[in-house]
Amino acid sequence: MAIPTTTARKTANQLREEIRGLVRDYYDVALTPPTFVAGQSSIPVSGKVFDSTELELLVEASLDAWLTTGRFAAQFEREFAAFMGVRCASLVNSGSSANLAALSCLTSPSLRERRLAAGDEVITVAAGFPTTVNPIIQNGLIPVFVDVQLGTYNVDVTQLEGALSNRTKAIVLAHTLGNPFDIDAVMELATKHNLWVIEDCCDAVGSTYKGRGVGTFGHLATTSFYPAHHITMGEGGCVLTQSSALKKLAESFRDWGRDCWCDPGKSNTCGCRFEWKLGDLPTGYDHKYIYSHIGYNLKATDMQAAVGVAQLKKLPGFIAARRANFATLHAALSDLEDIFILPEATAHSDPSWFGFPLAVRPGKDLPTRNRVVRFLESRNIATRLLFGGNLLRQPAYRNIPRRVIGDLKNTDYVMNNVFWIGLYPGITQSMIDYMVDTFHEIPRSATAVRGA
Repeated sequence: MAIPTTTARKTANQLREEIRGLVRDYYDVALTPPTFVAGQSSIPVSGKVFDSTELELLVEASLDAWLTTGRFAAQFEREFAAFMGVRCASLVNSGSSANLAALSCLTSPSLRERRLAAGDEVITVAAGFPTTVNPIIQNGLIPVFVDVQLGTYNVDVTQLEGALSNRTKAIVLAHTLGNPFDIDAVMELATKHNLWVIEDCCDAVGSTYKGRGVGTFGHLATTSFYPAHHITMGEGGCVLTQSSALKKLAESFRDWGRDCWCDPGKSNTCGCRFEWKLGDLPTGYDHKYIYSHIGYNLKATDMQAAVGVAQLKKLPGFIAARRANFATLHAALSDLEDIFILPEATAHSDPSWFGFPLAVRPGKDLPTRNRVVRFLESRNIATRLLFGGNLLRQPAYRNIPRRVIGDLKNTDYVMNNVFWIGLYPGITQSMIDYMVDTFHEIPRSATAVRGA
């Protein structure tokens, strides 16, 4: 079919601008958030917050027809590294992949005596999300589990020294629900014993400790851009580091394990592509096909990155909204502390909260966590448990090689008594008012919440 003459005269840039205009119109018609109706509308714990800009850049990237990692990925890595206060940001396809690439790169033979080898131990906690721990197991390392503190739900640093052995090589910890762990204590131990530290910041983008952003303390850090997190690409994540050497290793594991550091679609960045002599390969073997590690393909697409570029501009406002929502909820629920343990920020920290955790106090005259959760869900207030509770009681982890320090009493308490509710930027003041009113029904709703 012949292209209409009027269209044929338009340039590609003119057509792109028309398409962007149509995308804006589509957003206004189809995707504008609905009005909240108390008691009828659901209040999710998390979700993406976006406008037409994200859709416009998503379509813009697709019109490039490059599809894999490209110009938007490079822009995002540069701008996100600057926001987080690190030298290097390497984009991957998920936060889980970020954790895998970050820990795997520490197994590189190039690290010599500091490399992690099968059987080495990594200190972590069981009260968290599985993919903080999974790369330890997947790399043949031994997780050493210590307990957490109630209220902050972060690592109990008093147990760290007792968790050490002559095989301890690293510490991998998440900033739980955006609340930084005691970074001073962790880094002091790591420095004293020459341990690697990975900060899982997937829930904590924008959190600070003593005025400094999380992700800048450890040797490596990770983030996630799943829709639940502080910004989203739909899927996506990042490995962060101040070290160009660790960046190269992380990207090798991300990019099939290759030794070459050329960007996709580029070649001979090093200027000696056919002059390398590595392994038992013949001299001059194409550097683009030399593999120094047993890696993966964990790259993100440029469409994902384009959405992230748009989201980055909103990130300061998102962080401010999370902090404001947390403060409002904390003040409004403070009169219910006979029923709940309210969350507390780690000393010297200013969290960019991911969620609002609550622990239901045990007692024969008090409701159980399960009854509270069902009560809230029946009133369209979504809840989540604190991820895996005690991972060692999950089916997948019951028989893994591990060491456990103490009885993980608080971890079990988290498993049985803790849940969290949302405070992400999509939650409005009218939603918060409804949530607060509903929580205050709990002391009065003996039959519904406490049982007959």
